[in-house]
This record gives sequence, structure tokens and C-alpha cells, in this order.
Amino acid sequence: MPNRITELFNIKYPIVQAGMIWNSGWRLASASSNSGILGLIGAGSMYPEVLREHIQKCKKATDKPFGVNVPMLYPDIEKIMDIIVEEGVKIVFTSAGNPKTWTPWLQEKDITVVHVVSSVKFALKAQEAGVDAIVAEGFEAGGHNGRDETTTLTLIPMVKEKIKIPLIAAGGIATGHAMLACMVLGADGVQIGSRFVASEESSAHHAFKKVVVDAKEGDTQLTLKELAPVRLIKNKFYNDIQDLYKKSPTVEDLKQLLGRARAKKGMFEGDLDEGELEIGQISGLIHDIKPVAVIVKDLLNEFEQAKLNLHELRF
Repeated sequence: MPNRITELFNIKYPIVQAGMIWNSGWRLASASSNSGILGLIGAGSMYPEVLREHIQKCKKATDKPFGVNVPMLYPDIEKIMDIIVEEGVKIVFTSAGNPKTWTPWLQEKDITVVHVVSSVKFALKAQEAGVDAIVAEGFEAGGHNGRDETTTLTLIPMVKEKIKIPLIAAGGIATGHAMLACMVLGADGVQIGSRFVASEESSAHHAFKKVVVDAKEGDTQLTLKELAPVRLIKNKFYNDIQDLYKKSPTVEDLKQLLGRARAKKGMFEGDLDEGELEIGQISGLIHDIKPVAVIVKDLLNEFEQAKLNLHELRF
């Protein structure tokens, strides 16, 4: 299915495996790329030299294109960018920052730059900054989210109306049916996160994967908007946040409760009580842990079946 996304990344299918912190190491990225989609290493949870190790292992595990996702608010950003260039990575997804900061510098090194946004306003700013493509992510997504709480269903056509560069939809996508819906709305491709968390190759702790596949509708909630909005599974830590809100906390009170390394504790180490368990609303539709290759095959089969079903619609 050649289109603007497959041509931009030189991949077979217009699907991107999201670069999620504590979930997207070299095993997930290489398995994704080997399946014909774009695999991403999530640099947000990695020290610079750990990132270098993951890039090197990924290069040995696949001869297909892969990229690195870089949240620009993290420390050591200069070292991370230098390592990306030194290791010859040719695709970078940036988020959580001003795309003007790094886009020209990366493109001068012949690196394709994609920026993640949650609104039309920031999509236009990213296009103005010269990025090669945009990921527009609805607030159904797991992890850190936009403050406007715009859903994917409304965000994609609004962004499509305003930009000219390739558009990738994200947030609430775990099936081929959702992929087709997003492309009908104007997306050139999709980025999928939560479905790949529940994969055999994900670096997430097995206990966290089990919580994801057991999740039901309503088990996640967007919270901590005063700091950085994040969608979490409701657990003891989430309940502690809600109890604190009843006391009209200050930002400092929220920061003190959050502390450090909550995401690592939950998703990577498997502390299901005190950890931060980031996952999307679509987790209620994820019921099993599968190899990446099987997940991709299922997505494509569902996509083709959904296209056929469209012809049967009657009014």
C-alpha cells in the first residue's frame, strides 16, 4: 500500500510503532521494522549511552529502516542527538518541545524529522518549522497528552484541513478498522502504541502487560493536568492522586507525590500499586499478548476486511 508515509520512511505499510518510554527498546523496534512497518526506539527512558546500545543492537537485528523518538524536555538532549547522528539513524520523531529547536539541525544531517502534536495550533507550528511529517495524537492515547482533550476523531480532519505535509494519526488505534477510519478522515498513516505494549517483544514488565490486557472500558483516566497531562490505569498511585486533589493541592504538592521514576517503577519494574501505569483507552480492546509479526498481520488483515465491508454499506 504505497503512499506518502511508506515513501517517506521507505517501509512497506503506513504504520508506525510508537516510541514509548520503558516499552520501546531495540527488540520491539527491530521486530516492528522487520514486519514492514516503522519501528521506533523510545529514547525518553534512556541515558545517552543506553540509547547508543539500543541503536547498535537494533541495527544488528534489522536491515530495515527504524527511528528514534526523542521527547525534547528530557535532560542530555544534546548528547542524545549527537549519538543519533553518530550511529547513522535517519528518522527522528520529536515531541514535548519546540520543533524549531532541532529540526533544521537534524535535516542538515539528512535525517527525516517528524513531530508529535495534539492540536491544530501546534501542527501549524510544526509545519512552519519545516518538519517532514506530523503525528496528530488524540487524547485517547496513553502517556502524556494534550491539554485540550481533543479526540482523534475530531483532531485528524481538523489538522488535515490546515496542513500540506504528510499526516500520521495516533490515539485510540489498535485495529485495522481504526486504521482505515483514520485514513478515511485524512491521515496518510497511523502510529500505534498501546497494542505494541502488549507484545512479546515490548520491554514492559510482564505484570504491566497483563494489566493492559485485563483492562476494561473506563479503567484509564487523564490526570495531573497541572504538571503534564498523563493517561494512567487506575491503581493505588492513581487513587492517591485523586485523594490529594480533594485537598486542593498546590503544584508542589503534586510534584512531591509524583516523585521520581514512577513510570519506570510501574511499566518497567512491574510495581502495579506504586508505579505510574501509562496506557491508552484502547486497552479495553486489547485481550492478548502476541508477537509483533502477528499483531501487524492481524492489523493488515482487519484493514483489508474493513475496506471490503465498506462496499456492503447501504442507506
